[in-house]
Amino acid sequence: MEELTLTTPALLFSAISLIMLAYTNRFLAYAAVIRNLHGIYLEKKDTSLLRQIKNLKLRLNLTRWMQIFGISSLLFCVLTMFLIYVHLHTTAVWVFGFALVLLIVSLALLIKEIQISAQALQYHIADIEEHLEKK
Repeated sequence: MEELTLTTPALLFSAISLIMLAYTNRFLAYAAVIRNLHGIYLEKKDTSLLRQIKNLKLRLNLTRWMQIFGISSLLFCVLTMFLIYVHLHTTAVWVFGFALVLLIVSLALLIKEIQISAQALQYHIADIEEHLEKK
């Protein structure tokens, strides 16, 4: 195995930064939708919105955990660089491996969240199709 250098964990900085930006955008989009649904629910007391709210709550929680694991991955990459700097190479390798595992978990949660998002859109499509069939 090749020796871990400072540039190896540094390579993940840009990738993790872009991932975190995407996660933050998802979070902000969910917040806007939830605020909108909240207003509609208070106005109409439509219980059909509860399924959407439950789905959004799950997606919001997944996004929060995606962010936590992504930020933790970045933190451990920085720790890896520090350990390399102070010549604790064996520890640095293990810490970097842990950072990669955290990033994998974050991305796996993203896959799950995308599946839930697609399912929510399928509900909307089914509602539209059902409405069109009644006409």
